Amino acid sequence: MSMLMAALAGANMIYGLGMIDLGMTLDFSQIVVDHEIAKMVRKIIGGIPVNDETMAVDVIRHVGCGGHFLQEEHTVKHMREEQSFTSLFDRRPYGQWKAEGAKDLATRAHEKMLYILETHQPDLLDFGTMNILDQIIRDAEDAWA
Repeated sequence: MSMLMAALAGANMIYGLGMIDLGMTLDFSQIVVDHEIAKMVRKIIGGIPVNDETMAVDVIRHVGCGGHFLQEEHTVKHMREEQSFTSLFDRRPYGQWKAEGAKDLATRAHEKMLYILETHQPDLLDFGTMNILDQIIRDAEDAWA
């Protein structure tokens, strides 16, 4: 909630993802949860585009009062752009969630964190960037020698 409020107030940098205990502790699973929340906040801050395509007046006229829009090509096209999809926050009915193991948010975040740690292959820095960083380190070592 504080991330959303800060973003709505105009903050363009949010820090502290994964921090707990007033920043005295860092939890990798909490980073995963906070990242998911940050994606949702970014979506909210992005606003809702209002134009002829998104207003879909022609689709509304075609479907009419009492009809349903789920079969409309326009709905299918735009649903994924506007709907928030998450792998952490479970939106299934309670009975289905319970029958499929009842994994809570902490468990799903921990599993995703382990998967990331096991599979992520970071991009290597290019040679030029490495040289610049090496020079910064040498300059700092010389300054502190």
